[in-house]
Amino acid sequence: MSTLNNQINQEQLTPTQRSQIRRIPQRSHYERQVIYQILDEGLICHVGFVVDNQPFVIPTAYGRVEDKLYIHGSPASRMLRSLLSGIEVCVTVTLLDGLVLARSAFHHSMNYRSVVIFGTATLVQDTDQKLEALRAFTEHIVPERWAEVRSPNRQELQGTLVLSLPITEASAKVRTGPPLDDEEDYSLPIWAGVLPLQLVASEAIPDSRLHTGINLPNSIRKYTGTEMTI
Repeated sequence: MSTLNNQINQEQLTPTQRSQIRRIPQRSHYERQVIYQILDEGLICHVGFVVDNQPFVIPTAYGRVEDKLYIHGSPASRMLRSLLSGIEVCVTVTLLDGLVLARSAFHHSMNYRSVVIFGTATLVQDTDQKLEALRAFTEHIVPERWAEVRSPNRQELQGTLVLSLPITEASAKVRTGPPLDDEEDYSLPIWAGVLPLQLVASEAIPDSRLHTGINLPNSIRKYTGTEMTI
C-alpha cells in the first residue's frame, strides 16, 4: 500500500481550463506531492462559492486524507448548506515564507506557496469515514492530539456536517529566491533581500479550570518544543 501511495503522490494532475496557471507559469506545480505538502503545512483554507449571484469567501479549518480534502461544521452553516446543493467551489491555501524587498517599490514581492482546488463537495454519510475525517481535522491542527482527547459521541457526530472535496482539479504556485530588480537598479545604494517569515508556537497557556497535576501532553510538548515538567 505504501508503494501505491508513493506512486500516487508522484503523479501530476492534468491542468484544466480553471486550474492551469497562466500568470508566471514557471512558478506552477501540478505534482500531487507538492500540493499535498502545502495543504498539510497550512492550517486555514478559504472556501469560495457563489449563491444567488453573491460571492462568498469563508475561512475555515480543514483536514486531508489521501486525495480528499475535508471541511466540517454545523448543519446551520450557510456555507455547508450551500455546498451540499452541488455548487462549484474554489478552495485556497496560502503559506507566506518571506517578504521580498527590492531596490524599487515596483519589484517588492513575497515568497509563498499556495494551492487552489476546484470541484464540488459531497456529504460524508458513512460513520467510519466521518470519524476518519474528524480525526484528520484534529491531527492536522496538532499531530497525536486525537489519541489524547475524548472521541466525538453520537450526538456530536449527528450534529456535525462533514463534506469531502476530491483533490483532482488543483494546482500549486510557489515563489522562492531574492528580489528581481531592473538591471540598472542593481547599482543603487539601497538594501535589498528577503525577510523570512514563519509561524512559531509560543508557550502553551493552561485552561483556568485545568486540574492540578496535569502536565503538558506529548502532542503539545512536541509542537512547542517544551520540556516536560513534573
